Amino acid sequence: MADKQISLPAKLINGGIAGLIGVTCVFPIDLAKTRLQNQQNGSRLYTSMSDCLIKTIRSEGYFGMYRGAAVNLTLVTPEKAIKLAANDFFRHHLSTDGKLTLFREMLAGCGAGTCQVIVTTPMEMLKIQLQDAGRLAAQRKLMPETVAAGSVETKSSTAMQITRELLREKGIAGLYKGLGATLLRDVPFSMIYFPLFANLNNLGKRGVDGPAPFYVSFISGCIAGSSAAVAVNPVDVIKTRLQSLNRGNTEDTYSGVTDCIRKIMRNEGPAAFLKGAYCRALVIAPLFGIAQVVYFLGVGEFILSFLPKKVQPQ
Repeated sequence: MADKQISLPAKLINGGIAGLIGVTCVFPIDLAKTRLQNQQNGSRLYTSMSDCLIKTIRSEGYFGMYRGAAVNLTLVTPEKAIKLAANDFFRHHLSTDGKLTLFREMLAGCGAGTCQVIVTTPMEMLKIQLQDAGRLAAQRKLMPETVAAGSVETKSSTAMQITRELLREKGIAGLYKGLGATLLRDVPFSMIYFPLFANLNNLGKRGVDGPAPFYVSFISGCIAGSSAAVAVNPVDVIKTRLQSLNRGNTEDTYSGVTDCIRKIMRNEGPAAFLKGAYCRALVIAPLFGIAQVVYFLGVGEFILSFLPKKVQPQ
């Protein structure tokens, strides 16, 4: 993140805290993104992000906007920890005399994105079921002809109930449905974000070796995060569709990434791959902005300062 030297434990604490605060702040926008990406032609309930949020509050109350947030809040810390630790590990081993070429920066980002899907895939799988349940419940009331009679009601299901059901029916593979699409999203995202942030941040450095001012790191994080988010949005749409277990009877089902791309192109057109892109940019930019605030304040270092120091041998 920022240029100052931060120990790995402090980075993990900072990343975890930033993730918790960020998820709490932007989760309603993420919920709108999921619902907008999942609705297909013939079953559209929402016309925009604001329309989705207003209708969600009216039908499900304020806390309806946070359905699935518990999963994110529980797993976002290990996800950030893996991503940060992996990126640091690969950057260290790929650097020569402390310097990295653009290709090696992208390679390090690729490694970080690959490692984080261990946590990201099941987290997204569970979150999407909970987020989209309200859309299906609203369809049952307002558009009953679009909902299959035998579809499972998930509005009141908890993450633990969905997890047990998936494990019983499909084993651990059930929680990793959409793994390929998650890799196709997170690996390019990290390959774009980390090098773009590093190079934008370097433009604002004070002198050759001086750190960049806080506001430069903040803006760099927002620009790099939102740019990477929009760039990989088509894959995010595919991932969301593949990981959704319940659908209306007028909505397509998909057997894999290729089948999903083909059906979306045929039935909805290329513009469908940009569904939720605005929401996703609005989610990612604050997440990285909040991370910069946490790093700038040195929250992780402050917490670690209270831990007992190891006594050095005489």
